Amino acid sequence: MVSLHEWFQSPPGQYLMAWEQQRMDEAVADIFGYHSLQMGLPELEALRGNRMPHQWLAVDGTDLLEAPGGGRAALVTDYAALPFPDASLDLVVLPHTLEISHDPHTTLREVERVLVPEGRVVICCFNPASLWGARQRRERLYQRFGFGQCYLPGQGEFLGYLRLRDWLRLLSFEVETAQFGCYRPAVSSTKWLRRYEWMDPLGDRWWPIFGAVYFLVAIKRVRGMRLIGTRWKGVRRGAGVPVPAVNRQAGHNRMATPGFVDSEGS
Repeated sequence: MVSLHEWFQSPPGQYLMAWEQQRMDEAVADIFGYHSLQMGLPELEALRGNRMPHQWLAVDGTDLLEAPGGGRAALVTDYAALPFPDASLDLVVLPHTLEISHDPHTTLREVERVLVPEGRVVICCFNPASLWGARQRRERLYQRFGFGQCYLPGQGEFLGYLRLRDWLRLLSFEVETAQFGCYRPAVSSTKWLRRYEWMDPLGDRWWPIFGAVYFLVAIKRVRGMRLIGTRWKGVRRGAGVPVPAVNRQAGHNRMATPGFVDSEGS
């Protein structure tokens, strides 16, 4: 089984990483704050275009041993239990981190916990609804009978775009931007990848949701609360009450409004 780091050294992996690196540089350039974190995939310099003064790279044990550039990591941690206090980071980048995590939903919940209100998360994932995803499903079926090898990394589970959006919505994230890319067929050589280069601009225009990878930026939204004091209560005004007036000559009581004066009375 090919690991994620081994696959990114192959021609299709380099093609994919070049696209993701460009999207990362554009996305993080205008995100401001003080603290940013990249979780996994040290081969991708996700924070190089960002200007925050404090930047960290977090890896797990596998990344530290297998990944080129894993030695420059600032910390080794479990992605589902980050060593940061609540609301302490302004930006978190997840380059294929959710797919290799043993518990992607808990990992995403941890990201929501450590992000400040209005903080951003940037996510890259393989798209199961693509030519690459179709080949991966077919080859996984063959592998059950002992044939072939997967085209994409065999570890983890690929997350569909709509499924991930639902997870983000449940955690009070709002998707700010989303892009799909890499529309060339699932071929393995540089020669054939270059031959199908014309498919990228066409795919961007005619079948945008079927790219091999998708990239999104989401904002953590926190609903505000406005405290209301006792001043909102208006001053109650007394209503006019009818006052009985006595008609001495008639010998019976008569209801009158306040200030009424009987013309026949003394």
